[in-house]
Amino acid sequence: MINEPKKSISRRFEALLRQHKELVQQPNAIIQSGNGIVSRYQNPILTAKHAPLHWRYDLNPETNPFFLERIGVNATFNAGAIKWGDNYVLCVRVEGYDRKSFFAIAESPNGIDNFKFWDEPVVMPQTDNPEINVYDMRLIAHEDGWIYGVFCAERKDPNAPAGDVSSAIASAGIARTKDLKNWERLPDLVTPSNQQRNVVLHPEFVNGKYCLYTRPQDGFIETGKGGGIGIGYTHSMEQAVIEKEEVIFDKKFHTVYELKNGLGPAPLKTDEGWLHLAHGVRNTAAGLRYVLYMFMTDLEDITKVIHYPGGYFMAPNDQEIIGDVGNVLFSNGWIKDPDGTVYIYYASSDVRMHVATSTIDVLVDYCKNTPADSFTSAGSVDSILKLIKKNREFEM
Repeated sequence: MINEPKKSISRRFEALLRQHKELVQQPNAIIQSGNGIVSRYQNPILTAKHAPLHWRYDLNPETNPFFLERIGVNATFNAGAIKWGDNYVLCVRVEGYDRKSFFAIAESPNGIDNFKFWDEPVVMPQTDNPEINVYDMRLIAHEDGWIYGVFCAERKDPNAPAGDVSSAIASAGIARTKDLKNWERLPDLVTPSNQQRNVVLHPEFVNGKYCLYTRPQDGFIETGKGGGIGIGYTHSMEQAVIEKEEVIFDKKFHTVYELKNGLGPAPLKTDEGWLHLAHGVRNTAAGLRYVLYMFMTDLEDITKVIHYPGGYFMAPNDQEIIGDVGNVLFSNGWIKDPDGTVYIYYASSDVRMHVATSTIDVLVDYCKNTPADSFTSAGSVDSILKLIKKNREFEM
């Protein structure tokens, strides 16, 4: 009788371990139907259930006699991405039941399934002003030889009125590494803006300086008079200070990026320009709607937007629309393979991670040849009429 609880715990653990292994090793099939621009896959690549069991359960029957889950994982989302040798690596935002987020590395041999978390989550050093929460890391292999992680560091607003426990200050946290395990924390980015979220480091020097894409905003949630995707420069990442921000892609009335917008991952370099993936937000009667959109900038002058297809590139489908924060797609990681395949890692509704695939050639064609937003209904009709006319000539 004394050993019965231990045997029961052992059986339950073995069952959980078997289920977890089946989940992690589940093949992911491509969804054939689509618009030809991007291909989705049947299953999410990471969910809360993918979190290792030894993160969540005390496996000692003496201290956990009922085999209860001690530390709950609520969501896995908004992951940075990088190619690591021949494997595909994500720096995932993992959120616990306590609402705190932390970073953890997940690795896959093929980029579309079999993502497995490393044994321990990332230990991120803190600055002299410790943050309450960290999230949404972009991973950038810079030409200076470091891998940089740029993420949101959130602290309580010290100037919030008494009793206000929700007002926050968002800063761009910066860390760097050589092995994705040992991280050196650098001081947070300093800019003229009151708040900074969705900051991304350009992978190359620009005129001998580090270039960062910013998203200046006045408040933690509302952009105020700020907003748009900005660019700024700093001489050093060890003491990163941007003195001036230039907005290169602004918010616009009655668009998918009407309320706010921000860059996703670092841009991809192509022969015809830099490919950018961004998120756009608009307000609806049902709340905020987040979608992904694309644009291209000039190879030499990265402040010059040369192509901007109208509308969204990807939006939540019927399954992706449901989650903790519904109607949201967000991406801060993609990987380009030598053969031109692009793996786009995106999260849906602040709960789970997905992958979609395309190619550099297709994405460049999409950006160059999709009509730009005319910003009027009449202009939208005109674009369709031009396509109809072209097709009639082709049929003849």
